[in-house]
Amino acid sequence: MGVFSNKIDREQLKPGDHIYSWRQAYIYAHHGIYVGDEMVIHFTRGGGQEIGTGTVLDRFLCSSSASNATGTPCPKCGDQNKDDGVISSCLDCFLSGDSLYLFEYGVSPAYFLAKPRGGTCTLAVSDPNEDVLRRASFLRKNGFGGYNVFNNNCEDFAVYCKTGLLIFTSISVGRSGQAASCVAAASAVVSAPLRFMTTSFSGLAAVGYGIYCVSRLVSDIGVRRDVSKVPVERLIASPDIDEPEKLETLVASLDTDEPEKLETLVASVGRDEPEKEAVINKED
Repeated sequence: MGVFSNKIDREQLKPGDHIYSWRQAYIYAHHGIYVGDEMVIHFTRGGGQEIGTGTVLDRFLCSSSASNATGTPCPKCGDQNKDDGVISSCLDCFLSGDSLYLFEYGVSPAYFLAKPRGGTCTLAVSDPNEDVLRRASFLRKNGFGGYNVFNNNCEDFAVYCKTGLLIFTSISVGRSGQAASCVAAASAVVSAPLRFMTTSFSGLAAVGYGIYCVSRLVSDIGVRRDVSKVPVERLIASPDIDEPEKLETLVASLDTDEPEKLETLVASVGRDEPEKEAVINKED
């Protein structure tokens, strides 16, 4: 594993590792948390939610649900082709016949920029593996909100499990390096007027790539200022994880110094919204 590839062997895996596997000829990658015993917890769209983006991307993005390379139900996982949300799959089904890669944490800015593709590393530092496994297991039982390819996808799930960090502003993409790379590429194209600063082809390429790199770097969760450490118990108290502005309001309104209130909110997960509001108002 190095600057050019994060590919690893199965024997190198440790519980708590953030792993990923490229899909659709390296168009995108699917991410998850390895929990040991050849099992992975990951966040999927599922076969029934193929139009989750509402954009032209839906023609290219396939379901990230676990699938067996043979096309038959896995004896260990069963048929998960239609499953969505946070699920547990065996490593073979998670990889779906593709190679295994390790997501890196705590890298330097130079190393980060040396990686031309987003979604492979971050400047953010990982928490201890026991915390990572606890978050993944908790979210496996309680969910991670609705899947959103730009603001709440499989990479966002894995990054949260590793760091406990959430982005609360709605002016940008979520924690996903893949989504940030798409936005960075768009920024490089939109900034075409800046390229009139030079007339040479090499100069145009340098300006465009420089804008792409800067956009990627400032969008990394390890650099951004609009992030906050959120306990997983508080996180699942909100049904709008994929809507940052609503999640920000809820988190700001909670008092973590009152364990009884937090416990009540956790117990209210899964209730209809009016009932949940009644519980919160009663505690206030």
